[in-house]
Amino acid sequence: MTRKVADCRNTPSVSGCTLTISGEEEEVVRAAVEHAVSVHEHTDSPELRQMVRDSLQDEKAHV
Repeated sequence: MTRKVADCRNTPSVSGCTLTISGEEEEVVRAAVEHAVSVHEHTDSPELRQMVRDSLQDEKAHV
């Protein structure tokens, strides 16, 4: 299974957050939503979860 990455640097924010979260898709979505709520003051909603899911990228293999 391909690991996924959520990277705050790909989404403009006032705080200039640089957090990157990687893992299996469901755990990344869960952690990224928790981060968005607790740090960026978003509201947990189906729309936020879909936005996070749509922004995920495949993790590049490290050599």
